[in-house]
Amino acid sequence: MKSFFGNVWTKRVISVLSIIYTYFVCRLGYISIFYDIHVQQRTSLCLAVTGISLLALIIMLYTRHQIVTRICSFIILPAMLPVVLLYFGEWGLIIPIIVTGIVILLLSGAGEGAKTALATIILLLYIFGALGYFLFTTFFVAATKEEVIETGVSPSGTYRYRIVNTQDTSNGSTAIYVEPNTADLKYSLATFTLKDMERVVYMHRPTQDNVTVNWTSQNRQEITDHLNSISDRIEVTLTDAELEHLGYTYDNKLMLADLSASRKFAINKTASDVDPVPMDTLTDEQLDFFGIGKEADGRYYIKEPSKEVLEEMDYTAGKRVYFRDMTAGALKQYNTEHVDEATGITYFHVRKSHTVMLNTLSDEQLAYLGVSESGDVMTVSAEPHVYAEDEEIPEGVNDTEVITDKVVFRYYVAELEDYYDVNSRHFSVDLLN
Repeated sequence: MKSFFGNVWTKRVISVLSIIYTYFVCRLGYISIFYDIHVQQRTSLCLAVTGISLLALIIMLYTRHQIVTRICSFIILPAMLPVVLLYFGEWGLIIPIIVTGIVILLLSGAGEGAKTALATIILLLYIFGALGYFLFTTFFVAATKEEVIETGVSPSGTYRYRIVNTQDTSNGSTAIYVEPNTADLKYSLATFTLKDMERVVYMHRPTQDNVTVNWTSQNRQEITDHLNSISDRIEVTLTDAELEHLGYTYDNKLMLADLSASRKFAINKTASDVDPVPMDTLTDEQLDFFGIGKEADGRYYIKEPSKEVLEEMDYTAGKRVYFRDMTAGALKQYNTEHVDEATGITYFHVRKSHTVMLNTLSDEQLAYLGVSESGDVMTVSAEPHVYAEDEEIPEGVNDTEVITDKVVFRYYVAELEDYYDVNSRHFSVDLLN
């Protein structure tokens, strides 16, 4: 048995287990950045993490001279930095892993010089990381006092909400937040909820009393008809792939934007008319005024491209420049050429629109865009805050406003506008809050 455990190949095989432990530490660091932690059983979590960490430490000490274990010993402490900062106070989770990382780093089979250098770098990372984090949370996060009045889940279980009263320097506010209820990482000892997913669907200043949330279920066609009855100018933003699937080409989504008054007059519009103007609505004469031509197949091109545009496209003089073929740099150069240098007035810009009118989309197209057949709709009823006789009513506050069954959230819009993209991860300062 002694010869078995003393065999170098045994140690090499067992050292692979240190990779598994290090992977889960790195996974925890990733989760801490994008998820909030909610511990259900602190004692059980502490015992479980301590037991696993102790077993991992024994394995790594046994295989400390193996290159795999050495590398793992250098990774554990840096990977725990976001956990220490963002889960500060969850010591039952943090301390066992940190102790394991320190011990294996100091006792690993690496040279003393390498361990000293790495320990110094890691220590500086923790010092400057902690300093930067606490400075940010101290000076850049507004000091407010929040009180959660009510929480709940929509009938389908897809969304959850919370009603929050906030006390601040602006007479306070009442807000309703909605977030997805299906993106949590649930374990027996702890639950991790995705950060930066909440959307404010209702906000009122000052605080309100007796805020009541009601959920109903509506189908896609009902909501479409209702929205179109409110306005025929509701726009939906689509991706390039979605536009192509719906039958739009690059050219028939080209727009003239940021038009000056003189350019609007040239195409029989008034200065108060709203742009952008679709190129497809312009005649050949109007397009010619802007130096733009149109082929019989619908492609738009620049009639007299500048030398700079040709260079951006790597074209020779005389080659026709179509908008659909232009690089981002070439289009940017083209647009800068239509600005008055003396006054800074923009004559016009050419850009592709990614919006379509809601009333042009069929029910089948809405289904393709991800709108479910039916879903949850939130309405809110609220009464104004009642001020005491000796309490001064803040200036500009309407203390008689009563809100009844106001629609503040529709699953339809959330899906169409992709409110909750739970599969993508983006770094932002909001993750530090």
